Amino acid sequence: MLNAMDAMRRGTRLVYSRGLRRYVFLPILVNLVVYVSMFSYVLSEFGGWLASWMAMVPGWLSWLEWLIWPLFVVSLVLIVFFSFTLVTHLIAAPFYGFLAARAEVELTGREPLDDRGWLKTGVDALGREMVKLAYILPRMIALFIISWIPVLNLIAPLLWVLFTAWTMSITYLDYPMDNNKVSFRDMRKRLSARWWPSLSFGGLVTLVTWIPLANLFLLPGAVAGAVLMWDQHYRQLPAVTDGSSGR
Repeated sequence: MLNAMDAMRRGTRLVYSRGLRRYVFLPILVNLVVYVSMFSYVLSEFGGWLASWMAMVPGWLSWLEWLIWPLFVVSLVLIVFFSFTLVTHLIAAPFYGFLAARAEVELTGREPLDDRGWLKTGVDALGREMVKLAYILPRMIALFIISWIPVLNLIAPLLWVLFTAWTMSITYLDYPMDNNKVSFRDMRKRLSARWWPSLSFGGLVTLVTWIPLANLFLLPGAVAGAVLMWDQHYRQLPAVTDGSSGR
């Protein structure tokens, strides 16, 4: 059975082959500009954010400062990383949708079920990203609040890691599922039904995302890898038949 590492390896090799490269380089260029801009801003503000956060630690927990300080740093880094990831994927979504469609043909020999044209596909991809944000942001805010609550914030880094892996699986595995008319709710049900492939793939994508600059060139491979994961692990699962829309 296909695992996350094999999917990523095969997907990365494919997206830089002739015929698919044109779907890759424009989002790389745009995301590079965003990456440099956000990284410069974070470097200039990081010290102030950390100082403000540490000032909120109550006196009775001062003896735990040696532990709280690194946990705060990890949580803050995860929050910044998560915010950057949301922005870059919002920009790249239309391009990645097209890339997933072409990769599906190359990897599986099947055309996606989607019969929308290029323009409607691009517009709908942005709409789908809004649906993802509506799902992700409330949970992200809840974790952010937990990260500020003394004692409870000790488990915040672990929660952020798990949540980020789940979010990355939703983000990338949704591209081929959207192309095959799988609703957002149905997609989440399928990911939950195969939770280990979902979290392992999302976790690997998260690790790749943490590689500075190289991640911009490796993440398109995650799109093609998601196509392989979709075909091997999720395509055959029964669809949700509760009357929810295909989008």
